[in-house]
Amino acid sequence: MTKPFIHRLLRPLAAVFVGAITTLAFAPYSFWPIAILSPAILLILLHKQSTKSALWTGYAWGFGQFATGISWVYVSIDGFGGMPLAANLFLMGLLIGYLAIYTGLFAWALNRFFPNNNLTRFFLSAPALWLVTDWLRGWVMTGFPWLWLGYSQIESPLGSFAPIGGVELITLAVIVSASALAYTAINRAWSVGLIPVVLLSAGFGIRNIDWVTPNPDKTTSVVLIQGNVDQDLKWLPSQRWPTMMKYTDMSRDNWGADIIIWPEAAIPAFEVEIPSFLRNLDSAAKMNNSSIITGVLNQSEDKKYYNSILSLGVNPYGEYSYDPSERYHKHHLLPFGEFVPFEDILRPLAPFFNLPMSSFSRGDFIQPNIVANGRHLAPALCYEIIFNDQVRQNVTEETDFILTLSNDAWFGSSIGPLQHMEIAQMRALELGKPVIRSTNNGVTAVTDHKGKIVEQVPQFETAVLKAELISTDGQTPYRIVGTWPLYVWVLLSLVIGWRLREKS
Repeated sequence: MTKPFIHRLLRPLAAVFVGAITTLAFAPYSFWPIAILSPAILLILLHKQSTKSALWTGYAWGFGQFATGISWVYVSIDGFGGMPLAANLFLMGLLIGYLAIYTGLFAWALNRFFPNNNLTRFFLSAPALWLVTDWLRGWVMTGFPWLWLGYSQIESPLGSFAPIGGVELITLAVIVSASALAYTAINRAWSVGLIPVVLLSAGFGIRNIDWVTPNPDKTTSVVLIQGNVDQDLKWLPSQRWPTMMKYTDMSRDNWGADIIIWPEAAIPAFEVEIPSFLRNLDSAAKMNNSSIITGVLNQSEDKKYYNSILSLGVNPYGEYSYDPSERYHKHHLLPFGEFVPFEDILRPLAPFFNLPMSSFSRGDFIQPNIVANGRHLAPALCYEIIFNDQVRQNVTEETDFILTLSNDAWFGSSIGPLQHMEIAQMRALELGKPVIRSTNNGVTAVTDHKGKIVEQVPQFETAVLKAELISTDGQTPYRIVGTWPLYVWVLLSLVIGWRLREKS
């Protein structure tokens, strides 16, 4: 009995390791071929497994991937959760265990419905099921589409597919390439192994297509203020005015810029509490023919709280007045950080479920662009930048730049902020718009319309980033069409795969 049991453990144990190394494909390591190799090995491990065994092998792969890939979450739980080590590890394990369900579901469905070792399994069913389970992970319980494999290809030739079908089309290319490697290894079908070469060559071929056109007549000077305010001190009442004056003084030295940008919740107060400060800041910006964009907290008349973005200075809103209806309000809130699911049950259990600022309300899914000094900016607050379709639908024909304000100080010197920046780069590549990313302590950077970082300041320093950005004219195919053609393909692939599942 012992020997068969040990043998049954070998594939899941191998899958844990193979899933874990997937993290090396993403920032800051960026060894992008691993994102193709790792799922290829998973498909090999699933070969001729029973449905139940496949479920555990897929689950183990996902557990390995998320145990290493989202290790940065533990930094926040440990630093700000206020709980003992055992409780911290339990919560982290719970999150990883939940996220691994989706790769377990993929493996179970593949071996349950498409068990035969044929081309249909590898080139229709497996890629389609992977996209379906990715989509589910990005939607269920508000979604967590972190570590979609397509994000790892920002420097790869496959990244060139982003303007056509977004990060999900890149993920499809990754899984098709992985399937080709797995099919080749299992069946010794060497010609099939050329498929990744063809896809990578196609990526090289379309890399220089200009989906949008830079407009040199619309060049904008931007300044990003990285305040590097200690997260432990930020919300202390005694630090409110020193923090606000720090940002004000750093801005005063840069009035020559068209737009000055402060990070998420840079002002550690509710907007309604500081009208005089904001009115003076608005007047100073107008006098210097400049605009200031800042993150701020808001409270509506019906006592709802919002994480918001405010534009001051030269803009079409007129003289400053307190009007929450003219603010951008964050729609996609961070679970536990900005709202607590099942809060009546969870909040009494532990300090982690009662973090400061964890009772926000949602803004609308689609909101008007922020306008500053004649430029239109499509906003995404922090976590929202990972939701590709939300950002896509908020970009209009008038949009000059994508703006994301963040505060990743919760995650210290972990890999989380670097992965976050990589995701922001993908939004630029998908939509053909430069991205402006202003943060409290990094990564503060701006990209061009192809997702290349053109200016960046070091993390964990008080710093000012200065850049000249060029707006673009036109729209990428992904911006116009989105991903619905891709999911039509997914549906057709599953239908055809089901009908052909018995054929060799």
